[in-house]
Amino acid sequence: MQTASHQGHPPAPASPLLATANPAQALLLTENAALTNGPPLLFQRLTAKEREEVLREGQKRVVYRGKMLFSQGTPHDGIFLIESGRIRVFYIAPSAREITLAYWDAGNFVGGPELFGQGQHVWSGVAATNSVVVHLTGKTLRRLIAQIPAFAIGLIEGVTFKGKCYSALAQMLGTRSVTERLAHLLLHLADTYGVRDEGAVVIGTAFTHADLAHMVGATRQWVTISLKRLQEQGVLKAEKAKLVVYDLDALHAMRGDR
Repeated sequence: MQTASHQGHPPAPASPLLATANPAQALLLTENAALTNGPPLLFQRLTAKEREEVLREGQKRVVYRGKMLFSQGTPHDGIFLIESGRIRVFYIAPSAREITLAYWDAGNFVGGPELFGQGQHVWSGVAATNSVVVHLTGKTLRRLIAQIPAFAIGLIEGVTFKGKCYSALAQMLGTRSVTERLAHLLLHLADTYGVRDEGAVVIGTAFTHADLAHMVGATRQWVTISLKRLQEQGVLKAEKAKLVVYDLDALHAMRGDR
């Protein structure tokens, strides 16, 4: 029987959950440069046999864009390893105001801070893109942690990283104006996703005005007005599926760097 590669098709890429090098990617609002590269991969300390054992104990799920993975206030049961795609984690206040905590990409896990299936979710997770996750129940996690110490260390490192991220977000919200936060986010997007094109930086990721508003703690209307003002000043151009930044220095000044 021929394999797919023998038939002229490239072999399937290795799952980020099985990778052992490079940090996992995440998008979050922080001034701590050490956090912008993302957390260490959960499985990086595990042997190939241990990684396969952990994945064998989980249940794989496909979550389509816009579908909820877990919801704030619902009973908690374990965590979700992201095999592909991107999960947005967010909190909704009693006033219905929403704040995005982070976007987590493949190689991360979501569903904490609780790990073992006690209590309720304190925030929600939704698929920002079509995603594949592996669910590990709290009972399963307890057993795996007892059997595989390296897996326990990976979980501790992941929870520690997330704690630093959410602490950095709280610091940004408490010490930076919403204008400074928007400038910081635009610079972060330019640095992470931007492509140089004839003196400008093109940010090709399709974040809506609502997405940006939820990340900086503002309303969609405020973000729309602010982007329009920056466009009138020649700092950037907001198009349907991209942002084109012409003046990074202006954004640095807006953030208070100079």
